[in-house]
This record gives sequence, C-alpha cells and structure tokens, in this order.
Amino acid sequence: MNAPAAGGKAPAAGVGATASGQRAGRAGRAGRWLAVPVTARVVAVTESGITWRLVAGLLPAGEARTALTPTGGGTLVRDTVDWTSPGGALGRVLDVVLVRRRVLRLLAARAVAVRCRAERLARGRVVVGAAIVRDGRLLAQQRAYPAEAAGRWELPGGRVEPGETDAKAVVRECAEELGVAVRVDQPLGPDLPLTADLLLRVYAATLADPDAEPTAVEHRALRWVDPAELAALDWLPADRALVPALRRLLTAAAP
Repeated sequence: MNAPAAGGKAPAAGVGATASGQRAGRAGRAGRWLAVPVTARVVAVTESGITWRLVAGLLPAGEARTALTPTGGGTLVRDTVDWTSPGGALGRVLDVVLVRRRVLRLLAARAVAVRCRAERLARGRVVVGAAIVRDGRLLAQQRAYPAEAAGRWELPGGRVEPGETDAKAVVRECAEELGVAVRVDQPLGPDLPLTADLLLRVYAATLADPDAEPTAVEHRALRWVDPAELAALDWLPADRALVPALRRLLTAAAP
C-alpha cells in the first residue's frame, strides 16, 4: 500500500514521492532524522526513469524507483520505495514507527531538493542543440577543445543570447559553426541539466538547402551518422543521454 510523502510543482518540473510497505503509517513532518547508510545497485535506466535495488542498510530487501513523466508544464518526478516488513508484531511496530517514517522523511527532503533544483534551472540559461537530419543520417561534430573534451562528439549549437528565441539561436549557431542555414522543427527529448544553472534543449532540424554542405568552422571534424553508429560514437555525456531520442528521429526520417 502507498502513502503520499511530498509533492509540488515548479516551472520546470513537478515532484512526488511515495513509500510502500506491509503496513500503512502516517508521515510525520519532514525534519531532522538519523542518517542511515544505504547501499544500492542500479538495475535499470531508461528515458522514463531509474530503478535501483537496496542491497545493504536500513532496507536491505527494498527497491526504489524514480519515474519521469513529461507533462505540459515540465517533467513530473515520482520516487517510490518498496520493502517487506519484518514478520511478527515487533516487525509491524518497527515498520510504522521507525522505518516508514524515516523513509517518508527522506523522500520529503528529496522532493524539496528536486523542486528547488527545477526552480533554479527554470531561471537559468539555455543551451540549444540542433539534431540535423539528411537522408536518414544525423550530423555530429567533433570537439577540438578544451583538452578534456577534444576528440569527442556533440550536436551543433550554443547558448541562447538575451532576447533571443530558441529557434533563432539554433539558426545563428548553425550559421556560425557550420556555415549553413537550417529550418528548426520540434524539441527533441528531455531538457538536460549541464550545470547548476545551465540547461541543454535540443531541436530537430533540416538544412534549408538540402544540397548545402556543412563545414567544420569551429570544430575538428563533421560526420553524418546513421542509426547503427549512434551508440558507438564517443559522445559528450549530455549528448549521449539523447541517443534513444536521436535514434527514433532517424528511424522516422528514414527514406
């Protein structure tokens, strides 16, 4: 059975949390509580969330999940923790009085942290990226600098300037980095945090002139990538997170 722990909405995200056990218990107010070490093993990561299994600590037989659901106002984040209470009367008392309350307080604190993070990102700067597709292949560019990123691949793009729309920023950045004009389509995949106050937002795009040839004005090299090559390319971390969405884009655009 489930009991709500905390919830709320921010301009960029909503937050929810639930905890599950054999017995229901009332959630106390979030406050100070004794920290208990927990060891978890990630068992599944998808675009819709992450699941990890608790292997040591307060709930060694437990499992936790974070589900991500797109909404009209952003992304709803919902945390769920499931566990099996110890048997007998003492186990039921410990579940309601101790374990359940601590789990709910932990989830409430996490909900506040996620909400604050979303509000900060909503006030931050946006970096746009362009997923340019031609003949079923995606254009990627290889970084020349800085040293820690040199040789890795990313999508064309850059920061949105004050007073500039996302679409205009995509067009400007592609002209500066590739020497070509593009047509901007719909957003692709989720917004991705790059830093504490910087967000990556990628848009599908096509060349305004299908016969135009992009050039590596600011990067080491350019490459047209087909769906089978996407996962093997040495992407920068934020771009790699978009590989599933990029694969769907290429599949839909296949000639």
